[in-house]
Amino acid sequence: MPELPEVETIARGLDQRVRGDVIESVWLGSKKEPLKSPAAEIVQTLEHQRIAGVRRVGKHIVVDLEPARKRAKSGPRAQWIVHLGMTGRMQVCSPETEIAKHTHAIARLASGRELRFVDPRRFGRLSVTRDFAAPGSEPLQVAREKFVDLFRGRKTPIKSALLNQSLLSGVGNIYADESLFRAGILPRRRATTISREKLGALFVAVQEVLREAIALGGSSISDYVDADGQAGFFQLQHRVYGRESEPCLKCQTPIKRVVIAGRSSHYCQHCQK
Repeated sequence: MPELPEVETIARGLDQRVRGDVIESVWLGSKKEPLKSPAAEIVQTLEHQRIAGVRRVGKHIVVDLEPARKRAKSGPRAQWIVHLGMTGRMQVCSPETEIAKHTHAIARLASGRELRFVDPRRFGRLSVTRDFAAPGSEPLQVAREKFVDLFRGRKTPIKSALLNQSLLSGVGNIYADESLFRAGILPRRRATTISREKLGALFVAVQEVLREAIALGGSSISDYVDADGQAGFFQLQHRVYGRESEPCLKCQTPIKRVVIAGRSSHYCQHCQK
């Protein structure tokens, strides 16, 4: 599933390519699973709207809209919300480009291009709303003390707490593992047993890992590509994730893998306590 760095990379690419363009018409496929809002509401909200910008909120892509023809209107602007799920992709294509199988939405733009949503496994979701907000704190904006307070006293494993989107929005399995390794914390350790100092180290690690991953275009583990169809490169920098039985890059101890709350977790039993 695309996590914060991948969604951030896609949102930035889309913003560069389609900001200012106008959605002239919208086609939606027959599958109901991707539609979190009614089809008619999505079409009515998107058509004849100018794309004011594209940004990331948590793991969601937010397309901010404004009327193509300026007119007085109060209140928050309409927004197109895209959650990529496991295999979702947003593609900017020419009309001549073959429509991929599992295409569930096509927004035809005034520039002559098309913005397409493709999702083979149909776990992604499309909706429209106003004033969209993620349920948890933004990992790259949260203050250190608030970050520490989010986890202090919680009895769940710290890995599970990091993945709790109501606490911190955007961190997923890959970046939780990588951050815990850099902070020297075992993923199964109960959050309540971790000192404020160690949680502060985790705060630094989370932000470092996320920023490095964004700079490298995210991690292409399976089928993730950015808005230009390019793979990311941060998977080449993974220190524990996906490296089960391989030697730790710091101490040569074989990397372990355990399942915590249904999710694979990778760690070094020597470097992490």
